[in-house]
Amino acid sequence: MSALTPGRPLRVLVAHNAYQQRGGEDAVVDAEIRLLQGRGHEVELFPRHNDEIDQIGKIAAAVQAIWSVRTINDLARRIAVFKPDVIHAHNTFPLISPSLYAAAARAGVPIVQTLHNYRLLCPQAMFLRDGRVCEDCLGKFPWRGVVHRCYRGSAPQTAVLALMLGIHRAMGTYREKVTRYIAQTEFSRRKFIDGGLPPERISVKPNFVDMPRGKEGERSGGLLVGRLSGEKGIAVLLDALNRMPGSGVDIIGVGPEDARLRVHKGVRLHGWLEPAEVAERMRAAAFLVVPSLWYEGFPRVIVEAFACALPVIASRLGSIAEIIRDGETGLLFEPGDAADLARKLAWAEANPAAMRELGMKARRDYEEKYTPARNYERLVAIYVQAIGEHSRATTVA
Repeated sequence: MSALTPGRPLRVLVAHNAYQQRGGEDAVVDAEIRLLQGRGHEVELFPRHNDEIDQIGKIAAAVQAIWSVRTINDLARRIAVFKPDVIHAHNTFPLISPSLYAAAARAGVPIVQTLHNYRLLCPQAMFLRDGRVCEDCLGKFPWRGVVHRCYRGSAPQTAVLALMLGIHRAMGTYREKVTRYIAQTEFSRRKFIDGGLPPERISVKPNFVDMPRGKEGERSGGLLVGRLSGEKGIAVLLDALNRMPGSGVDIIGVGPEDARLRVHKGVRLHGWLEPAEVAERMRAAAFLVVPSLWYEGFPRVIVEAFACALPVIASRLGSIAEIIRDGETGLLFEPGDAADLARKLAWAEANPAAMRELGMKARRDYEEKYTPARNYERLVAIYVQAIGEHSRATTVA
């Protein structure tokens, strides 16, 4: 790695294992790459994609999840040519694997790892079981996850994840090979500290969006945007709507709950829409609903809503309760409590002027915390800190 001089553009190698169904993590990776490149830094992507699993087979994918010789070899070649100042890892499961950290250490390159979910602490990555928060594996070897078949309802697949975590915890991979972690909220940071990561290595940086303020017009109705799956609290929302005859919400997204939503009288389902159209609908809605049942990492949709001066009605749970200030930028309800959600929805519908004021405060939160400029300053500061810490540790060694 070449010496870092003040003002020199950084060379950043971004490692990311993309999901078969594109989600929030993939969007964050793309946004950060554009953010860095737009300010003159050199960025290359070290990618894998879960579509490859169909080609190589599940057994080979399981082996690679624990240790990937391909990652070791490919990364060594990429580092030799690109000579990155820092490697920024996002998702490494399953094909990149934690062998990324070992390869970076061998090459003498610092690693920054963003913690988008709780995969390092929980095989299922969400601390969720049977529709409720479950922390049985927090700070422990995750054998309980195998017993409960937490990953895709499969004991063998959960066992692969448990073995991966157990092996790399025993090797000290997560404690010793990662220079600096990025948690997206203070809540998330505390969970990872409880799970055994060194607190002095965990920085906090939220997600961001680049959305200029649009024209203010008439607002009405509720909106839900995202993957339509059980952990997102779809059943809770439908139960709340059942208690509110005549009320309804617009829903943008796709997922396994599609069929259930299509037949509900209180739902207007729009499927997947282009980001520009989503933003347009956010600027016309009166509130966004986020009824999640799990400890979300940092829902980008909340920041998008804030940017559109759209207040959010959400579960009082984990990081969400940190991002949304109850009664100021949105309303919080008890997780999984459909009656409480119905009360909040009814209040929002009955108090449009108050909700518009919450939306104005949400926009101010966006301008203070979640703009590209703010995020860029924090991201580069973390890179520089990681490079300096790695350099000092190498000198001492």
